[in-house]
Amino acid sequence: MKEFVRKSMLFGIGLATLTREKIEDAVDELIKKGEMSEKEGRETIDDLVKRSKAVTDELAEKVEKMVAETLRKLNIPTRDEYLELKDKVERLESSQKKE
Repeated sequence: MKEFVRKSMLFGIGLATLTREKIEDAVDELIKKGEMSEKEGRETIDDLVKRSKAVTDELAEKVEKMVAETLRKLNIPTRDEYLELKDKVERLESSQKKE
């Protein structure tokens, strides 16, 4: 089971890096060899491109969450928190100048 999960993850990462052009090249080669029909090839390309996009999006989301969690653990403010604090400081400075 552990090996299956590892291979699945590697497959997912590999799939995420595939471009449509590379997918089409691989499928075209299978079609030329007669291992796949033209229709099956187009369906396969569409399916793999969709999967590649989904895996890429999922990977990006996971990385974003990991970065956010790391920043939280290190007690580093997020960009929104920084901008909010900057705005407060500017308002305080502005109000002090008026007095």
